[in-house]
This record gives sequence, C-alpha cells and structure tokens, in this order.
Amino acid sequence: MPCTVDPGPGDALIVVDVQQDFLPDGALGVADGDAVVPVLNEWIQRFEAAGLPVVFSRDWHPANHCSFEAQGGIWPPHCVAGSQGAEFADALRLPEGALIVSKATGAGEEAYSAFDGTNLSGMLARQGVKRVFVGGLATDYCVKATVEDALGEGLGVLVIADAIRSVDVKAGDGDRALESMRAGGAGVLANG
Repeated sequence: MPCTVDPGPGDALIVVDVQQDFLPDGALGVADGDAVVPVLNEWIQRFEAAGLPVVFSRDWHPANHCSFEAQGGIWPPHCVAGSQGAEFADALRLPEGALIVSKATGAGEEAYSAFDGTNLSGMLARQGVKRVFVGGLATDYCVKATVEDALGEGLGVLVIADAIRSVDVKAGDGDRALESMRAGGAGVLANG
C-alpha cells in the first residue's frame, strides 16, 4: 500500500540514471521515462529546502563497454562518457552541491546499482544517512539494483512509485521488480 512520508534528518534522495539515452527518444529509451522528471524535481526541491543530501547516479560508459552488443552484451551503446546521451535530462533540476556518482566506468565493469564500484556508501555514511528515497530509471534494472544494495547496507529504503519507469524487456518486469523490492524490505511511497 503506497504511503506518504516527509523527508527529515538522516534521509537522502537518490536519483537513478535520469539521462538522455534513457528518455523515450534515447538510444535505450524507457517508455514514458520523461514523466519521472517533474516528480523527481518536486522531491529534489523538498530535499534541498530541508538541507538534505541529493545524489544523482549516472551510467558513464567507455565506448567499448561490456554491456554493449558489439562486446557481447545485451544493450545497444548508451550513456557513453562525455556524450550527449550520457547527460542528465535537460529538465532535471541539479541543485548546487548535488553529489554525482558515475558507475560502470571501466570497459569490463558491469554496474547497475549506484553503489556498485562507487563511493556512495561512504558518502552517505559520512553524512549520517539512515534512510534513502529512490526514484529514476529503470525500475527493473538500475533502480532495483540500487534499492537492493541500499537495503544490503542496512539503510531504510522508500521507492517513489510515481518517479520510476520500467524497461519491461519482458512484459511485467517492472511490476515484478517493484514487488521484489517490497518483499526485500523497501517501502513504496506515493508522491505527496
């Protein structure tokens, strides 16, 4: 059952991979992916106003990344470091002092989670974060992996239901991912 919670001390917002290549016209476009931007902007503003940490993760791949089809991976080339496709969505609000973590930066590094191969865990610990709110793209891959790793770090997790969208390689993947996150201990948060 969705719930509404206001962020407070010990909370951080993680915005997962809201990048050009994951928007509907991008190289690996997520249907309706651009719809997360205004919802996330509201949450970013709430966290910023409360003086709470906001973290943006991004795929930041080399051109020969192992996840790309040419290297035997399953995805078309996307989010190549420094390219237009790797940039954050134009309408996404990046506050002054926002933390940015880049993942899957080596050719042989596969990383879906914002925690994988980054210093995110340490950054959150240094800021006294105990609970994270998570939204972004895509529900069934990078959002799910980020939520699972956050839970594994012992953090409380709230998934912002209105601020996620799925790739749905197989129909229903997004719904199954959300149920898996809920079963793993994450709460599901309605926009409010």
